[in-house]
Amino acid sequence: MLHDILLVVIGLVVGLIIGFIIARTYMMKYFKKNPPINEKMIETLMSGMGRKPSQKQVKQLMQQMNKMM
Repeated sequence: MLHDILLVVIGLVVGLIIGFIIARTYMMKYFKKNPPINEKMIETLMSGMGRKPSQKQVKQLMQQMNKMM
């Protein structure tokens, strides 16, 4: 009885670990293919706040966003 419960618990833990690794790998590939924000979006957001960003500012912000990921 205890042996069966232990096997179920071990199976759940192993399944969770494998599922987490697969999901993380999938999401990392997805975000590399489809970045959540691009330079055009940054320009639009900054323009919406009432300032015209220079190309240097846009590049710096993109580098900061890429560091965070």
